[in-house]
Amino acid sequence: MSFSERLSAALRARGPLCVGIDPHAALLKHWGLSDDTTGLDRFARTVVDALAGEVAVLKPQSAFFERHGSAGIAVLERTIATARAAGAVVLLDAKRGDIGSTMTGYADAYLDKNGPLATDAITASPYLGYGSLRPLIETAIANDAGVFVLAATSNPEGPTVQRAVGPDGVSVAQQIVNSAAVDNAGGTPFGPIGLVIGATVGELDLDLSGLSGPILVPGLGAQGGTPADLRRLFAGLPGVIPSASRSVLAVGPSPAELLAAARRHVDELRAAGF
Repeated sequence: MSFSERLSAALRARGPLCVGIDPHAALLKHWGLSDDTTGLDRFARTVVDALAGEVAVLKPQSAFFERHGSAGIAVLERTIATARAAGAVVLLDAKRGDIGSTMTGYADAYLDKNGPLATDAITASPYLGYGSLRPLIETAIANDAGVFVLAATSNPEGPTVQRAVGPDGVSVAQQIVNSAAVDNAGGTPFGPIGLVIGATVGELDLDLSGLSGPILVPGLGAQGGTPADLRRLFAGLPGVIPSASRSVLAVGPSPAELLAAARRHVDELRAAGF
């Protein structure tokens, strides 16, 4: 199956939700775990065991694994493999962005299906120019994987760059949308190049009608995003993936409570028409 087929099937069967795996120091402490690779591994295993068999998408945040060095990367490798084996689509939140051979190296690390860190998709930053992502995009397409490109983020510094308008009168963010649409042309049920658009961006001054790609929407729950916000911004678009992290992870370490929190989000999103 292609990436878009796997993702679409998971969203239909399991519901429209992505849950982040964000083992930052404060959360490890909240769970009563040590801030080392032992605590990291226990945290990741608990989340995967609780959710990977039922939640459509899991999103490990690479930084919280990298901070523990090579042993942390080993935990990330196991986390990705175990979650995928349980049927979850795994989206690695790494926001890589570089040029040339360096970007090819990132592509080989995360999107080559034969690599030890192979994942279903990765987040990427296009702010060295969308064309700088070409090695990542080409490797994703060749390996039935996906790339989610930052378009409109909710951090206060983002609009300075993302909403800047070029000589043609088109904003930087809209240029990213348009470029992704070209790479998605002809994809079924949609293409492999997604966007990242925050749930709390306010008014969305983007034309997404031609994207034909998935949209990751972080910020649901603890960051203030609601199903009503998502309905206002994205109603009628295919492949919308609301993402929650703290509002699910904060109820751990009980696996039953983690699953119950995820299910509540799914129920609310389905009631809102997703």
